[in-house]
Amino acid sequence: MSNPFTVSLSFDPASEAWGKNALLSFLEGQAVIHLGKKTSQFRQVQQAARKLDSMAITQVKLQGDEWNSELCWAFSQGFYNAKNGADIDFSEINDAELKGLKEQKRIIEWVREMINLGPDALSPEKLCEDAFTLIQDVKPEQADVHYKIRSGEALLRYNFQGIYHVGKGSGRPPCMLIIDYNPTGDDEAPVDYALVGKGITFDSGGYSLKPSSSMATMKSDMGGAATLAGALALAISNGLNKRVKLYLCCADNLISGNALKLGDVITYKNGVTVEVLNSDAEGRLVLADGLIAAQESSPKFIIDAATLTGAAKAAVGREYNALLSMDNSFSLQAEQSAKQVNEMLWRLPFADFHLDQIGSSFADIANIHSGEGMAGASTAAAFLAKFIQKPETNWLHFDLSGSYQPNGNGLWATGAKGHGVRTISHILLN
Repeated sequence: MSNPFTVSLSFDPASEAWGKNALLSFLEGQAVIHLGKKTSQFRQVQQAARKLDSMAITQVKLQGDEWNSELCWAFSQGFYNAKNGADIDFSEINDAELKGLKEQKRIIEWVREMINLGPDALSPEKLCEDAFTLIQDVKPEQADVHYKIRSGEALLRYNFQGIYHVGKGSGRPPCMLIIDYNPTGDDEAPVDYALVGKGITFDSGGYSLKPSSSMATMKSDMGGAATLAGALALAISNGLNKRVKLYLCCADNLISGNALKLGDVITYKNGVTVEVLNSDAEGRLVLADGLIAAQESSPKFIIDAATLTGAAKAAVGREYNALLSMDNSFSLQAEQSAKQVNEMLWRLPFADFHLDQIGSSFADIANIHSGEGMAGASTAAAFLAKFIQKPETNWLHFDLSGSYQPNGNGLWATGAKGHGVRTISHILLN
């Protein structure tokens, strides 16, 4: 094995031989990242790592006293690529930080790898099984972890209508995973958080068929499920002592003679009827089942996460994840958590009047907004609100516009980013 390329940090400017305000300089198998004052150090380190990865450098060792766990993490994010992962030697980092850094890297790279898998390699059932395995691997010995997978026709027996109808066009059965993480040992302990994730393992759009250019990245449409599984695993590895239930709503959205059709009406367990006017707005249909199920255990807080709308990406781009909620205090907590862990989160408008913009002539609501000029991300949240008993309090909806990078840029390689895992994990812990 060749010696790793060493990388150190400096607060001194690079020699002008490397260009004015150069971020990187090199000498005999070593690179120096020169940190300036105008841009955040976290961002500069990630940009430098991205440049080094683009030079086909495959192994690095971080050295020098200037490194801390956050800057190491920034480097790890930028140096990762889907083919090679991120082979980084952190051995010179403070021992107290090293174990947590390695475990964080392992968990979030699991999230990235799951999202990057081709759709044939990741069925709805495999996504559920792998998510449970991840949680089982990180749980402390004294904690209880119970899980159930409701699959195929069994979904109807439990009245999970949305997941069943979205997934019935596929030869691979749709399913719901329910994980109960209970570190208290008390079966009667209250549930502090319920997490509900969208796990569409491939989204063709159904009969509202996507063009090839939009469909090519739709292996990533299970990003909400992977993100929440990763967030729970990371929180557990950092000492989570609260009871949390995780609900992953998983299906392929495909075309067949049995697939969901426009004009179909779905009747949910809570009695709400939904007219399907666009089969490509399927994520909210599966999340509705998860939200209904989550409330049966009366959690104190509910968080859902989904790659839900193109409208969120249009609003905030791919650098940010979007947040929608009517709870100002809970939203502020989420925004502060994102800042604390150097992730980017932006709150979009969501108000009572959005609830009136998803009308239907044939059902209680439709699965898309009912007129031109309405906010797509906000009305998607309004749809979900119809399945929350008290949507104005203790509920956050993450529209994960920043979870996947279709083309590499100065910060990220092409593919999944794991962006949002640390924010949600921080919320669970704090």
